[in-house]
Amino acid sequence: MIRRLLILLLCIALVPRLNAAGLPDLGDVGASELSPLAERKLGESIMRDIRWRDPAYLDDSEVEDYVNRLGRRLVAASPTPQQDFDFFVVRDATLNAFALPGGYVGVHTGLILAAESESELASVLGHEVAHVTQRHIAQMFGKQSQTSMVMLASLLVAVLAARSNSQVSEAAIAAGQAGALQAQLGYTRDFEREADRIGLQSLEGAGFDVRGMPSFFERLQRSSRLYENNAPSYLRTHPLTQERISDMGNRVGQMRYKQVPDSADFGFVRAKLRVAAMPPIDAVREFEPQAARNGADVSVRYGLARALLAAGRLDDVGRQLETLRKDAPPSTFVEMLAAELRLAQHDAPGAVKVLEVARKRFADSTAVQYALIDALLQAGQAKEAGTMARAAVQSRSRDSRMWAFVARAEADQGHRAAQHRAQAEVYVLRGAVPAAIEQLEWARRAGDGNFYELSAVDARLRELKEQERERRREERERGGNRGE
Repeated sequence: MIRRLLILLLCIALVPRLNAAGLPDLGDVGASELSPLAERKLGESIMRDIRWRDPAYLDDSEVEDYVNRLGRRLVAASPTPQQDFDFFVVRDATLNAFALPGGYVGVHTGLILAAESESELASVLGHEVAHVTQRHIAQMFGKQSQTSMVMLASLLVAVLAARSNSQVSEAAIAAGQAGALQAQLGYTRDFEREADRIGLQSLEGAGFDVRGMPSFFERLQRSSRLYENNAPSYLRTHPLTQERISDMGNRVGQMRYKQVPDSADFGFVRAKLRVAAMPPIDAVREFEPQAARNGADVSVRYGLARALLAAGRLDDVGRQLETLRKDAPPSTFVEMLAAELRLAQHDAPGAVKVLEVARKRFADSTAVQYALIDALLQAGQAKEAGTMARAAVQSRSRDSRMWAFVARAEADQGHRAAQHRAQAEVYVLRGAVPAAIEQLEWARRAGDGNFYELSAVDARLRELKEQERERRREERERGGNRGE
């Protein structure tokens, strides 16, 4: 649903002009009413609803970690490497990816599984990154009034809230989207061409095989002929023409050939998604014969180990891990699987040891950090877990997972004021300010906070109450304007 509605919003486009060089001149971005700050705030609002209301959101820090590593490598090679980006995954078998306002990029699990190489997957992410860096979304909103933008954002939130139980709403939005898409198709193609060209440059700059872009789009186009009116989602939301494919092919032909092997993590993430998409016994049946035929493929062995873990065959998982650690390059996927095995064996201290080593080796991995804090809590080391989580939120204050760990660690130590104070931040990041205010009031009454902690609670409480008063005032004003 969110993908369909976003296309409806994006199809309210400016009419582009072509410059002499053939690259679309897409207007004066600086004149857009949607500023970068407003765009980011709108994206944050949408993402809150995706994370907390959309059942398709894949809450898997390890998969998200991989997609962010891949995406940020492309961002670093983009025209605006300083821009903030967040990449996330949606549990959806269709082939699609999409950009939201403010640098949020979503990718479907189906697209990850359909990519035959890491460069193909990177080519799609690079294309979506280009939509953001070229501010296509801001330009789409550019001639809409601020009121229209608020209404469109509110509509998006309403649809997200109703997506699980309102077939009527879905049908209405789908119909509207289809009409808008047909009416505006000629406009969006210019944005697609620009995203192709900028994305291709980023793909090359990031060290990927540039042939991944035309090869993946050619395969999509071939497959679309088999679908007739049910083409892959990516083709419905990203109009693909032979002219675009030819343009990509011509540009790739002028670039230096570079063969780029896939990383082991590309195979691991695909194997993990495949295992998660089927019952454990079916996953074992799928991966066991593959491992017997091609035991040298570490991604197959990893997939088998994951399937065996899900099936509860722990001794067999241990044997597969021994082979993986000998044959596979260093990877967070292998070490975190080893830690999961220890936890399944009720050996939380063993999992902590595995993850402490992994954290030293993979210092930038947030997934390893989350796993280590969780293992520390399961091992009864709440003080150590709390210290690590609190240090993390100093630099990642908008990390709701980490704030939840702080709350758990404080609760395990019996620190009620600190627990409620941390839980309040979780609710703030979920957009539930009244619940956050309630938590802070409980923190004041807990009776175990020191002077400095209670002062911080009071300051935060005043801030949130003022935010809530302002929100209610704006709601009353909007209601009065509608009445007029």
